[in-house]
Amino acid sequence: MAFQTYSLFVLSIIVISFGHVENRLNLLQLQNDIDKLKADFNSSHSDVADGGPIFTERLSSWTERNEKRIILSQIISMYLKMLENTDRSKAHVRNITEELHTLKESLSDGSKKVEDLKDLTKLQMSDLKVQRKAVNELFSVLQKLGDTSSSHKRKRSQFQRLCKC
Repeated sequence: MAFQTYSLFVLSIIVISFGHVENRLNLLQLQNDIDKLKADFNSSHSDVADGGPIFTERLSSWTERNEKRIILSQIISMYLKMLENTDRSKAHVRNITEELHTLKESLSDGSKKVEDLKDLTKLQMSDLKVQRKAVNELFSVLQKLGDTSSSHKRKRSQFQRLCKC
């Protein structure tokens, strides 16, 4: 599959997953614009298939709606970054960029969550002050984890009662 097909697939998942996006996303027009972008990037080149897809494979392990918002917001950001250095005088590039910005705005809570995850990776866990704070918060963190686990168990047991399996 070529870059544009992946792009259309990712955008379709966003629209289907979130249902609305202000009814602005015109997939047929977007597909035409992506076909033009495909020509710009010469994405029919034989190396495009090497190593498999770069985004769609990752989407399969993100199953919950809120999880998908996190990964999709990051993917949209990556597309926008890629398009920063393209010729913006072309209408199809402007259209795609505008649609991606609209989608990114609708996924803003996902972007915030990605930033939270990045901030966590920057914590210096060898720093004594950070360790002290972490130890003070440990019980609260474990409580939240317990709340999450019991919530999932409750949902499963409710489903089992409702299910005539």
